[in-house]
Amino acid sequence: MVHPIQNGKRTRMSFSKVKEVCPMPNLIEVQLNSYDWFWQDGLNEVFDDINPIQDYTGNLVLEFVDHRLETENTKYSVEECKERDTTYAAPLKVKVRLLNKETGEVKEQEVFMGDFPLMTQQGTFVINGAERVIVSQLVRSPGAYYNHTVDKNGKKLFSATVIPNRGAWLEYETDSNGIVYVRIDKTRKLPITVLARTVMDTGSDIELIEFFGEEERLKASIEKDNTKTREEALLEIYKRLRPGEPPTVDSAVSLINSLFFDAKRYDLSRVGRYKFNKKLAINNRILNHIAAEDVIHPETGEILIQKDDYIDREKANSISDAGINEVRILADDKIIKVIGNNFVDIHKFVDFEVSNLGIREKVHYPILREILNDYSDEESIKEQLKRRITELIPKHIIKDDMLATISYELNLAYNIGHNDDIDHLGNRRLRSVGELLQNQFRIGLSRMERVVRERMTIQDEETVTPQGLINIRPVAAAIKEFFGSSQLSQFMDQTNPLSELTHKRRLSALGPGGLSRERAGFEVRDVHHSHYGRMCPIETPEGPNIGLINSLACYARVNEYGFIETPYRTVSKKLGKVNNEIIYITADEEDNYYVAQAKEPLDPEGHFIDDKITVRTKHDVLIVDKDQVDLMDISPRQIVSVATAMIPFLENDDASRALMGSNMQRQAVPLLKANSPIVGTGIEYKAAVDSGVLPKAEHDGVIAYVSSDEIRIKRDIDGGIDKFKLMKFKRSNQGTCINQKPIISKGERVKVGDVLADGPSTDLGEIALGQNIRIGFITWEGYNYEDAMLISEELVREDVFTSIHIEEYEAEARDTKLGPEEITRDIPNVGDDALKNIDERGIVRIGAEVNSGDILVGKVTPKGETELTAEERLLRAIFGEKAREVRDTSLRVPHGETGIIVDVKIFTRENGDELPPGVNELVRCYIAQKRKISVGDKMAGRHGNKGVISRILPEEDMPFLPDGRALQICLNPLGVPSRMNIGQVLEVHLGWAASEMGWHIATPVFDGATEKEILDLMEEAGYTRDGKTVLYDGRTGEPFDSKVTVGYMYILKLHHLVDDKIHARSTGPYSLVTQQPLGGKAQFGGQRFGEMEVWALEAYGAAHTLQEILTVKSDDVVGRVKTYESIVKGENIPEPGIPESFKVLIKELQSLCLDVRVLTDEREEIVLKESVEDELGDLDVNIEGEEDLKSGIVVENTEEETVEEDDSDADLEFDFDELPLDDLENQFELEDFDDEH
Repeated sequence: MVHPIQNGKRTRMSFSKVKEVCPMPNLIEVQLNSYDWFWQDGLNEVFDDINPIQDYTGNLVLEFVDHRLETENTKYSVEECKERDTTYAAPLKVKVRLLNKETGEVKEQEVFMGDFPLMTQQGTFVINGAERVIVSQLVRSPGAYYNHTVDKNGKKLFSATVIPNRGAWLEYETDSNGIVYVRIDKTRKLPITVLARTVMDTGSDIELIEFFGEEERLKASIEKDNTKTREEALLEIYKRLRPGEPPTVDSAVSLINSLFFDAKRYDLSRVGRYKFNKKLAINNRILNHIAAEDVIHPETGEILIQKDDYIDREKANSISDAGINEVRILADDKIIKVIGNNFVDIHKFVDFEVSNLGIREKVHYPILREILNDYSDEESIKEQLKRRITELIPKHIIKDDMLATISYELNLAYNIGHNDDIDHLGNRRLRSVGELLQNQFRIGLSRMERVVRERMTIQDEETVTPQGLINIRPVAAAIKEFFGSSQLSQFMDQTNPLSELTHKRRLSALGPGGLSRERAGFEVRDVHHSHYGRMCPIETPEGPNIGLINSLACYARVNEYGFIETPYRTVSKKLGKVNNEIIYITADEEDNYYVAQAKEPLDPEGHFIDDKITVRTKHDVLIVDKDQVDLMDISPRQIVSVATAMIPFLENDDASRALMGSNMQRQAVPLLKANSPIVGTGIEYKAAVDSGVLPKAEHDGVIAYVSSDEIRIKRDIDGGIDKFKLMKFKRSNQGTCINQKPIISKGERVKVGDVLADGPSTDLGEIALGQNIRIGFITWEGYNYEDAMLISEELVREDVFTSIHIEEYEAEARDTKLGPEEITRDIPNVGDDALKNIDERGIVRIGAEVNSGDILVGKVTPKGETELTAEERLLRAIFGEKAREVRDTSLRVPHGETGIIVDVKIFTRENGDELPPGVNELVRCYIAQKRKISVGDKMAGRHGNKGVISRILPEEDMPFLPDGRALQICLNPLGVPSRMNIGQVLEVHLGWAASEMGWHIATPVFDGATEKEILDLMEEAGYTRDGKTVLYDGRTGEPFDSKVTVGYMYILKLHHLVDDKIHARSTGPYSLVTQQPLGGKAQFGGQRFGEMEVWALEAYGAAHTLQEILTVKSDDVVGRVKTYESIVKGENIPEPGIPESFKVLIKELQSLCLDVRVLTDEREEIVLKESVEDELGDLDVNIEGEEDLKSGIVVENTEEETVEEDDSDADLEFDFDELPLDDLENQFELEDFDDEH
């Protein structure tokens, strides 16, 4: 039944039936935990991998001992970094030890290893003043993967791939003759026996057959194989991998060792080792088979399994726990030998805790056995385990692994083992911030290692210091490059709090080491059963990235290996009772269980009420007895992401519309007055709190002071004061407005975690992306056609959908070759009227209202001496005044922009601000505009029901209800049935009833209000059960002929605003080569008249219009100037000339050595003039938008500068004095290069 739930200060009436067992985790812990791991363990791992660095003689040894990050030593706070365009970072100090083995001298030094970017509390990084997010990457986990194809005769061909984290791949494949081949690191294939021989004692045929057992495919491979001994096999492999080099056994052995058995070259990583041990373990492979002979415990001699016994899970585990590595079983009436990779669970052999020794996984049995045989007391065993940990848990592949992978490949033909599904989330893992950073750091360190080695040989051994050996540039460059330009380091989507949160929880399969859009097939993109509770099946972009970019599900978390886990409640099978114990499970473990759904009815003690229970297992849904159920979901919203969980009645929407709904919520613009939805889902509060846009109390206490920009709390513990500065009218990454306002009052008691203030798009600590609007599903005079919306003027007048947008403009005064630029009020050829808002420094005043073309920052640039005319020389002589040789390069408001100056920031070298080289002064102006809702803006509901505003109707003309209230929006009823997003209709009904009752509602996804509950509430509120009302026409007062569904729908205003898109041009810049207008609003371009438009005019026979469009309105240079002149003078428009693109065509043909000329009907040649001047003569007209060649880009012209061309060789003349060559030098600062370059 309906019950109240408290979210912060807001009470909602909830329709949920499922009790909340497990609170949701912190929604951005993916980012925070991963970054913490990097500093705790990740960095140590890299230093351990590279330690020690020795010179070529082995005399000097450099070791990294310890590192620390001086977080208290940051140069600026997060806010200051955003203001000053710098990176929020702290210095990394590393303690380095240098040992000289000859003299025994040890030098220790602390070395500065560069500034390292810090993560803010919100899980973001501030890089060069912009907030960025590092997106987690979904990649194939290292491990051994097996699959098979079927050839045209119906024969199964097995193949396998052994993938390390880094190092050479091994690929196995079988051909139709049953020969198994191997490819080493993508080279040509060899029979698999060649590889097997290299890791055996003698490598003879007898040894192979004895080891792997009598097996047809093995025998076929031996026949194909030309080598017969280990040495021959080594040479064969060497010839394949190093063709052209003289093969010797020694060089072949060292090649194989460096390729596979060297931790620096081959790295499985922890997760790879874990997957290997899981895949190749003997117990999983012999499970559910029949033993072909007795299996005897090697230590005690007891018989673990007798011949012809069935091997269940318990027996299989007892075999692997005894350290037995090979078992013969019966399959297809043959005796098949199964060989494991010889790793065991150490707890079966020692009775003390080993996790503090760094052992958290299986260990290599031969080494463990050796230690246990040699030592008996606990201390010395611990000592040995610690010393030999790299042998116990090798980071690289070992011989046992290789032979086990070959054995697995041979066993597959007899249905021993199973194929792998590469799209299963048990085989894909997440690389989050920490690991991505670790990989970059490793790249930087290995480059540095090379430099250190070289310096060791060059420098004098007596005077050398660690500081002198280490060059930190490669490390710093690798980190900088990662944050600045990696595909996974993204500019944060800060449109609203939800988009921030979703961005931090995003999972991408793209990026370095991942997939590419072009190669990704359908399977990778598709929803997979293992996504359940881990990745959202709904939220993914439409378009080329569909299915490659996903979102983490609400309750999911990432384990130490990078696999995504989801929580389940455990079930006591005997009692048929569901416990409150929560366990987190990875996708591959989940495949072994029957999982009941969260809505399964339970009695008060937690027993299943029904005897037959619906369960999931792998991709099937079954009905089983209640004593077979292993686990139970913890919540119905477990399967979806945060954005999707905010759609009420999601279960009644078609999936593709739900996808649009999830994605469009991220584009909702924060409005002036935020209102949380009447019909919510109950997740709004959690999402807003975790998104990081709200200030929260850090201690229990009492509010001591509140103002619009600061809150102070008196702590209970020590009576001290916590201060919170609120953000006022700051610009977000997307130009929306960030403004915080307090929601508590003085004297109020607060507890840890309480929300103190509302941010953008939040209301009482809940996410509030839109407004509750009174809508009716009614067509009105065709203004609803194609999903358009008809809105009431009331929404404009009352500022319901008004939003604030802030744009930033900057001007910099640089040094040029002719002298420094100057920011000043004294600008040439500018009237007083244009300077009315400019202060004495030449900068616009705060609070001024500006329109397009207004000056924001007055700036002049020195220009080269020009030839003076006789009159000017005379005036000079008389007045003796040297005219200022400057031109106006002021910063102006761009075309189509307008607003109010809300902030101006000035940075100068005198104040000690860091500025780019060559810049003396930097001014930033912030213009805020209030955008009311207008025709052409895009609006949407939460169910994928989007539309554009077609008309704003006076309130008195809108259809109205019997009580006189007018509708605020009319929606098209045809938008519902074909799109199958019925959720919007249920939302409207429930909203209608709830607003009458004065309630806010929570109807969680998959567990919300039922149809009956909505109808009952409608009755309680005094409405009819069908939810339809008579509407009256606002113009005539007559009722419409049918009843109409009316109610409250939550509607968002999306970021696609008409003000950003509308654009018009009369004259403007032209492209340099073709002389055609540029395209796009940003370039102030024209509208393209493409070939289809040409056909339309041809079809009408509008020859003159067509000629005009293709010539004087486009690229007939002379024609357009003459046309402009004749319009100005009121004369007739002259004949069009020759379009520039035609001349370009002729030049192209001439460049192919074709002699092309243009002839008249009378066969006389028409001379194409080479330059504009030849044709223009002395026309005294200068068109706006001639090219300014000096800046290298096309700009609108401010003075008379035309393209000068010399007739003889048609070269463009550049005035090189004015080229900003400093900029070019600045772009290539030499610091970025290594010393060796």
